[in-house]
Amino acid sequence: MPELPEVEIVRQSLDKKIRQKKVKKVIIRNKNLRFKIPYIFKKFLENKIINKVSRFSKYIIVHLSNNEFCLIHLGMSGTIHFDEFRKKNNFTNLSFYSSPFLPKKHNHVEIIFDDFRIIYNDPRRFGFFQIIKNSKVLEKRFLHLGPEPFEKKFNLKYFLQFIRDKKKTIKDLLIDQKFVSGIGNIYANEILFISKVDPQKKIKLLSKKECIKIISNSKKVLLDAIKKGGSSIRNFKNTDGIQGSFQDNFKVYHREGMNCKRLNCNGKIIKKIITNRSTFFCKFCQN
Repeated sequence: MPELPEVEIVRQSLDKKIRQKKVKKVIIRNKNLRFKIPYIFKKFLENKIINKVSRFSKYIIVHLSNNEFCLIHLGMSGTIHFDEFRKKNNFTNLSFYSSPFLPKKHNHVEIIFDDFRIIYNDPRRFGFFQIIKNSKVLEKRFLHLGPEPFEKKFNLKYFLQFIRDKKKTIKDLLIDQKFVSGIGNIYANEILFISKVDPQKKIKLLSKKECIKIISNSKKVLLDAIKKGGSSIRNFKNTDGIQGSFQDNFKVYHREGMNCKRLNCNGKIIKKIITNRSTFFCKFCQN
């Protein structure tokens, strides 16, 4: 599943391609995504100019010229592809995960502009499109989510208040979107390694020093991942011919049985399943 850095790369790519462009036509080939695409969706988007593309957490927000919004969530396997009419694209994917080329199947939504089209592909169909009528509705849409790691609200006071009387492990807490938005399994593993915290540790046992480290490293790891183009997992280039490289810097994720990368640590990375998620850590330096 794309996490905050991967979604941010898609946002940046989309904003670059469609900002101030007018939607000419919308083709819906399969309306049965996680939520059924509403019947008014074509009318809602067609002939609108895209003011800009923003993001909150793992949600892409398309700002329309009439002050309405189109919300896009990529789910577990959703990708957005850019296809120019007058040019044969070697790579169409606007991000760095899944197929770099436009697949032949599962192209559910096509948004057509003058010189190009944007295609939404999603084999598992857990992604969705949602119509948002105004900024108040948009704000209300995200009330169930915690702050992003980059927000000032994500601080020690908030952290300590949220974990009070809770019995979760710190790994479970970091991927809880009600606590903090945008961190998923990959980056939770990396954040806890850098913070020298055992992912199995109960949050009631965390020291203030450990909480401060986790807050700081959450920002650091995600910003670094965005800077490096997100995590490809599979190596290929995006539409601009640039390859995502954060996966080359993984300290623990998918490194089971390998030597710990921390200086002067002789441990090996182990893998455990915590709440049905693969969790990677060094039992020697994360305690």
